[in-house]
Amino acid sequence: MRMQATHRAARRLALSYAAIASVALACVLAPAPAHAVARDVETVRIKDLGRVKGWRQNVLVGYGIVTGLAGTGDSSGNAATKQALSNVLSQFNLAVPAVQIQSRNVALVMISAELPSFAREGDTLDVTVTSAGDARSLVGGSLLVAPLRAPDGRTYALAEGPLAVGGYRYDSNGNVMQKNHPTVGSVPNGARVEVEVHAEIPATQTSLTFVLNDPDYTTASRLAAAINQRLGAPLANARDAEGIDIAIPADQRAQLVSFIARIEGVEIQPDQRARVVINERTGTVVSGGDVRISPVAISQGDLKIAITSTNSVSQPTGIIGGNAGIRTAIVTNTTVDVGEPRGPGYVAPDSTTVADLVQSLARLKANTRDVISILRAVKAAGALHAELVVQ
Repeated sequence: MRMQATHRAARRLALSYAAIASVALACVLAPAPAHAVARDVETVRIKDLGRVKGWRQNVLVGYGIVTGLAGTGDSSGNAATKQALSNVLSQFNLAVPAVQIQSRNVALVMISAELPSFAREGDTLDVTVTSAGDARSLVGGSLLVAPLRAPDGRTYALAEGPLAVGGYRYDSNGNVMQKNHPTVGSVPNGARVEVEVHAEIPATQTSLTFVLNDPDYTTASRLAAAINQRLGAPLANARDAEGIDIAIPADQRAQLVSFIARIEGVEIQPDQRARVVINERTGTVVSGGDVRISPVAISQGDLKIAITSTNSVSQPTGIIGGNAGIRTAIVTNTTVDVGEPRGPGYVAPDSTTVADLVQSLARLKANTRDVISILRAVKAAGALHAELVVQ
């Protein structure tokens, strides 16, 4: 009896282990949750990846006069500003020669704006205003009405209004206090469209071309396949890395807006090139988190040289009687200090990314300038597998 009970207990224990193993195997083989997959795959709408060929922004440019400045405008020696103000006054029957204008409350400026592909009369545009003379500040100024022209020489908009300047400059008796660039301003909704622009596709056109903002063969192929799947017909064909030709069915040419809307709503997973962008002027480094780096050893150090000059006066003393050849002299003492502190060292292991390298260098207390120099050296060594863009 005692042996049978022992066999039954062993059998129950074996069944328990088998049940545990089955549950563990089921957990391993179970599919991942849907939200986990969604995090790994990021889709983007086609409309965010490019534009239809022929639909683009148009640049408008002009020049004008900013008035109302508190003595910070162009100097009296600026002939262009005086002539421009004289021309404006002549339109109001005021004949003032340019040589008699001495105001510093006026500044000659250049004006720029972007005209969208679809613009109607009365639409407003944002305007950028920059000083074209020697004005010290445009704070508090107002732009007089000025025409904005396209490269074809035609006036498409009129700009005017008070300036918004994100800075200031105040000076008095040689003391200057300045923030940002006070000679550049903007006029939100400061230009009004006077001539309509229509970037339409003729009804007789049988196809259109979608242009990618960032040319890539893989993205173009995926985009064409996704469009064909949405439309249910092989209408899209990737011409190259930038353009995708899309045939317009005959029954959709009268409803072109809805046809393009269906295409813009298609979502794909764009392919991205490995790229590292560095800006040496601002000390900025921008990189994708998965940019790979091969195993590499990095050692960085600084060589600092300081030259200090001290001026002192040599005054002869203890000389009796006058001597024309002896006088007080200024003596310059120069000290040169050379220091070469020990720099940080780092060995990049296998499967290292740029993000890992930057974090490791940050822990080693390397500043941003040193990180930029190291990345350029790693690229030159052939260990950085990405395009390095230096701005």
